[in-house]
Amino acid sequence: MHRTADEARADAIRVMGQELGDLYSALWQEVAWLHAKWEEHVVLFGAKESRVELLNRAAPRFARIIQDTLWEDVLLHIARLTDPPKSAGKENLTIQRLASLVDEPVTRAKVAELVDAAQMATEFCRDWRNRHLAHRDLRLALNRGAQPLREASRLGVWAALRSIVATLNAISARYRDATSMFEVGPNLGGALNLLHVIDEGLNAAEERQSRLTSGRFEPRDLAHRDL
Repeated sequence: MHRTADEARADAIRVMGQELGDLYSALWQEVAWLHAKWEEHVVLFGAKESRVELLNRAAPRFARIIQDTLWEDVLLHIARLTDPPKSAGKENLTIQRLASLVDEPVTRAKVAELVDAAQMATEFCRDWRNRHLAHRDLRLALNRGAQPLREASRLGVWAALRSIVATLNAISARYRDATSMFEVGPNLGGALNLLHVIDEGLNAAEERQSRLTSGRFEPRDLAHRDL
């Protein structure tokens, strides 16, 4: 059953109460979007070497920009979701707010434990955010004896995502007797579609070049279409 974000929010408020339902719903939407971005990154750069080679044949500079941008955006997103409830005097949307809003003691303790585990699993994201992405640590940038950034890898990101999902699912299991699965795989209109278009385009470009080289070209081979 498909529900709009507003419908899902209303249902969460109905079963969890206004404050917890509102927070859970907002976090759920953030986590769903985070997974969508991460899975597109994996489709392009973390699934098959042949896909990376395809992108490098088509537009290596642009592919590198997309790779770095998606990677950095995912780390920033994870860091935001696990930040303290308040920073610089302003309230934050973060999983650290969840435990205090749970009315049942056993579940509250479980959620608090899961939040602590998520904090540990996502610490590398906040280190990258604090010293490399949102700010550039001068000693680190100039290689002047700064503590190296914490290790960041795809495996680490998957573990970080699982820790956040486990926290949300503990809430959902208590109030809805259900959990959410965010790993849905490639979607229509996503990166895999783009890869197929690029592959077909490169094949067409090779055929065009072959016609030009042989002298048996067509008028449309002499110029690119204005895009």
